[in-house]
Order: sequence, then C-alpha cells, then structure tokens
Amino acid sequence: MGYSFKGPNLILKSFVLLILLGLSISVFGQDTVSTTDVQFTPAPATVKGSANVKSPDDAQNHAIKKHDSNTAKQPRKKQTKQTLLAIFFAGMAGGFAALLMPCIFPMLPLTVSYFTKNTHSRAKAIRKAILYGLSIIVIYVVLGLIITIAFGADALNSLATNGVFNLAFFLLLVVFAASFLGAFEITLPNKWVNKMDEKSDQGGLAGIFFMAATLSLISFSCTGPIIGTLLVQAATSGALLGPAIGMFGFSLALAIPFALFAMFPNLMQSLPKSGGWLNSVKVTLGFLELALSLKFLSNVDLAYHWHWFDREVYLVLWIVIFALMGLYLLGKLAFSNDSPLPFISVPRLFLAIIVLSFTTYMIPGLWGAPLKSISAFLPPQATQDFDLYTPTLNGGYHSSTISNDDLVPRKYASLFDKPAGQNPFFDYKEGVEYAKKTRKPVMIDFTGHACVNCRKMEANVWTDRQVMPIVRDQYVLIQLYVDDKTTLPATEQYISNFSHNLVTTIGNLNSDIQATKFDTNSQPFYVLLDPSSEQPLVPPQGANYNPAAYAAFLNSGLTAYKSLVKK
Repeated sequence: MGYSFKGPNLILKSFVLLILLGLSISVFGQDTVSTTDVQFTPAPATVKGSANVKSPDDAQNHAIKKHDSNTAKQPRKKQTKQTLLAIFFAGMAGGFAALLMPCIFPMLPLTVSYFTKNTHSRAKAIRKAILYGLSIIVIYVVLGLIITIAFGADALNSLATNGVFNLAFFLLLVVFAASFLGAFEITLPNKWVNKMDEKSDQGGLAGIFFMAATLSLISFSCTGPIIGTLLVQAATSGALLGPAIGMFGFSLALAIPFALFAMFPNLMQSLPKSGGWLNSVKVTLGFLELALSLKFLSNVDLAYHWHWFDREVYLVLWIVIFALMGLYLLGKLAFSNDSPLPFISVPRLFLAIIVLSFTTYMIPGLWGAPLKSISAFLPPQATQDFDLYTPTLNGGYHSSTISNDDLVPRKYASLFDKPAGQNPFFDYKEGVEYAKKTRKPVMIDFTGHACVNCRKMEANVWTDRQVMPIVRDQYVLIQLYVDDKTTLPATEQYISNFSHNLVTTIGNLNSDIQATKFDTNSQPFYVLLDPSSEQPLVPPQGANYNPAAYAAFLNSGLTAYKSLVKK
C-alpha cells in the first residue's frame, strides 16, 4: 500500500472499506436489516411399528387444540419473506466483498478488455457482457439449488440446532478464517480449471458461459470461504430457498461490475490499482469469519447445557479478535502475504477507529452491561457469572423484592437460563395449571437457544420499563425452547399426531406443541393465552422491537382476558 489516495481512487477505496463494514453488519446482524426470525423444525427419527405409543394428550394430558390456521399462518408467511430478504442482502454484501478479493479484482480489466477488443460492434460487446453476467448468476444460483435439493427442507431446518452440524460449521469457519489470514489457500483441482478454460475458447453462448465458469473456479480460493459462510447462514435460517436466494444476491453483486465495466470501459480508469490493499481486505474478512464462527459454538453449548462458553467468555474472545483487527488496520500486525505499509491511509484509519471503538464498547459487558446493539448474538445474560446489571432492573427487584410467585418451584428451572427480571415456567402443562390457580392470563414464548431474535427481544424489549412489569406481574410467563436436546423420560415420549415422528426431547415436545396448536414453527412466537380454554386471547405475533407497540400487544391481551372473566 505504498501509494497515495488521490481523486477517484480515494472515493473508491473508501467505498471498499464501507463495503467491508456493511458485510460485517449483514453477516453478524441480519436482524438489523430485517426483523427476520430464526426458524426451527426438529427432525426426530420416525419410529415404525409404534402404533401403541401414546399421543401427547394421553401421555401428558396436554389439551392441545388447533388454533385457527389463518391467524396462525400469517406470521409465518411474513417471517419467511423477511428471512429471505435478509439472506439476499447478506449475499449481496458477500458478493461485493468477494469482488475486492485479490483473485477477482485484477480479473476486472482482463475480462472487460476481452469483450471490448474481440468484438467489433459495441452493441454486440454489451450483449456479450450481459450474457457473461447472467452466466455468473446462473452458476451460483444452481449451486444454491443443489444444496437445497441435496439436503432437503427438513434437513436444512434441522441444521440450525443440530449439535454435530453446528460444531462442524464452527470448525469450517475457523478453517475459512485461517485461509483468509494467509495460513493456506483453498483451491480446486487444476484439471477442472483447465477444462473450463479450454471450453471458454469455443465462442458463442457456450464460450461465454464457460468463461464465467472459469472465473468461478479460478477465484474459488477467495470466494470459497465467503460462499461457504453464506451457505451455512442460509442453510441454518430455516428458509427452504435460503441457499438459492443467498447465491442469487452474491452472484448479482459479483456480475454487475463485470457487465457494467464491459458496457462502459472508460469507467475502468477510475478504478484503484491492484496492490497490497486487496490482501488487507482479505485479512479483515478473516477476522470477521473468526468472530462469526463463535456463534455456532455458542449454539452447541446452549442447546446441550454445557456452560463452557458463557457470556463473558464469548465477549472476551470477541474483544480480543476485534482489538487485533484494529491493530492490524493500524499496521501493528502483519501477515505472510501483506505488503509493506509505509503509512496509514485516511479511510483505513477511520475503519480502525470504528473497530477499536466497537472493541471498547464491548468491555463493560464483562461486568454485565447489556450491550443491546449486539445482544442478539451473545449468550443469555443469565450465563454471566459477574453481573452488575440485572439486579438494577426495576430498582433491585431481584435482590430485595421477592414475590410469592418466585418461590413456586419450576420444572426444568435448573436447565434453562431466566431472562433478566423474569421467572418463567418451562413446562406448558405446569404453567397453564399455575395460571388457572392465580387467575392470570398466560404468555407463551416459543423460543430457542440458537434464536438471535429471541435474545434481542429479551435484552432490548423485555427489559424496557413499560414492558417488564406487564410480563412479570400481569402474566404467567411460559418459555418453551423448541431446540433443547434434553431427553424426556421414557414414559413421556410419544408419537406426534401432527408429524408422526417420535418426540424424545424437550425441544421436540415444545416444537410439537407449537406446530399442533398454532400451525407454525417460527421463533420467537408470542401467544397470549386464556388458561381455561387454552385459546389465544388475541392473534399471536413474532418479534417486535418497538417496546411501545409490544406493550400495546400485551395490554390488548389483558383487556381481552378481563372481558372473558367478567362473562
């Protein structure tokens, strides 16, 4: 990076750094782009020849009644649409980041010169450029569809909570991060590349398509980790078309510049020259990959109640990773493929300031600060060993004002972490029975250990002063984790009348309750229930990050319950 930033180069290289920042937001914070809800569909093994196994109504006397499907299905449609939109934008961010990789960026002028020099007609050159861009899109979208077809919808959904897959994803992202940091390069066999290159000389539509395929193979060492991360995120989102939509966004961002510069070759003059800054982009993405990998390790730890990877451990690792990234941007760290850095450019300095400021922002979290901007990705607040924040909620409610409700024993209370300021039940039947005795309405929270939106709601909305007292004092809160791996006693296992699968874990049971009663499997999903009839008081809803709107939703349930009691 031993050259100065002047004119258009300054603008373009600033844009490069902004894309990197945007990618980190898209990958780590899809919820900020869209109120997308993580979805889970447990896939327990189907047991054949078990017709004598009791149903849930017989085994646990759960009076599960199916709710009006029109009301129940509406949130699922909305959440699926939001999930796909977030995946698309994350794919686009990944595509723009891939464009700045050392194996792709230098290909821009070479590819554009091919179209402009080998085509005498400008119109024909533009047509070929468009076909080239479309070929790139087709190749990557087909890859996404292959992933979906190979695994199937149920398998993709189950990846979100499967311990083996989450652990594998963690290790995979660590490998990708090591590749970006310069430990090694992930490449495809040279025979594949040579074969595609030979076919690209054929000319015509087939030649253009194989040119795009050659680019995809040649650039795999740079795009592979980004594509792999994107496919992991899309596959674990629960959306059937997630991988295809993610690849569409990725390929669209990658194809547009090639087609655009082929149409307007004069724009090439404004591009910055290739150099060491491209490897800096790659290394920065390596740090982001490493930070992202920890989320998958946390999912495993929470689902299996290991408690090895609690909130402060997670935060310490993030603080160290982003501090090292900041030092790297300041030129205090260097990797094997880095060029000498005689000075720090202004855009690089600004990005270092942002990264180090974010690092400093996380430090108070070690003492329990809520860190609401990243709360969706952190382990629950209750896993924090040293927490100065929770006792301050509502004037020290936990430490000095213990209600009679808090003294009632809860089934599975030792397994699950309580949201800050709340003391929920974790068993459907137990919570409903208690609500009948206390004559309070029920609030069911269908949640999950790996659900980022659930953590965001608990940390940002449930702790709000106008929301917390309503949930805590006016409702009987029941939290049902649909992805928990704790095995049920043999006497409580049964064949689901809904899915016809064997229900063996707490997560299976809670997911079956949600699917049977409300015909949906998205989380978070909030149901305000009349305990007597076990019917919703108002239409259920998903995540709502506006505390005032969420409080209005809760108050509407209270109003409906009071009108029922008067009758």
